[in-house]
Amino acid sequence: MPAMSLAYFKRFRMEISLYDPPAAPQLPDGYFWVPWDESLVEHHAEVKFHSFHEEIDATVFPSLSHRPGCFNLMSEIRKRQGFLPEATWLVACGDGCCGTVQGIRERTGRGAIQNLGVTPSHRGLGIGSALVLQALHGFRRAGLGRAVLEVTAQNDAAVRLYRRLGFRFRKTVYKTVETGPVYSI
Repeated sequence: MPAMSLAYFKRFRMEISLYDPPAAPQLPDGYFWVPWDESLVEHHAEVKFHSFHEEIDATVFPSLSHRPGCFNLMSEIRKRQGFLPEATWLVACGDGCCGTVQGIRERTGRGAIQNLGVTPSHRGLGIGSALVLQALHGFRRAGLGRAVLEVTAQNDAAVRLYRRLGFRFRKTVYKTVETGPVYSI
């Protein structure tokens, strides 16, 4: 039986205080907020798929590389004890849903942003920033004082976004991923 090849991905754990959160988010004209509802699991999953399936995070987290994986991931996030509907949002426009974010309350009492995603044709319009801010305000409304997230270090645009919004580096972690069999001759 062949050995599995491993890859290591550097990830940053970042954190922000919610005691003086950034201003409430604004969406570009033609876009609107869709608050959490149980009937929207598939919409969140579909946006996740379109946002991540061709990105580095689909390698780091293989469930993001296919629709059933995104649906299962979204279903599991929804079932978590700390799931926060007030920090879970979709952004939509005339084309349908194009952005997603989910929030959970960690056992430590901090809010944790999960899988911020914006579909490729809607990037660069401020939707990602607005989604992060909307989640942060949801955490604040839930009485939380800090929020965290993890981001793959190679995702430069996301790292810049989080830094610009006030997140600070707290820890570097490495995610081990099996990349396939290694055959010896």
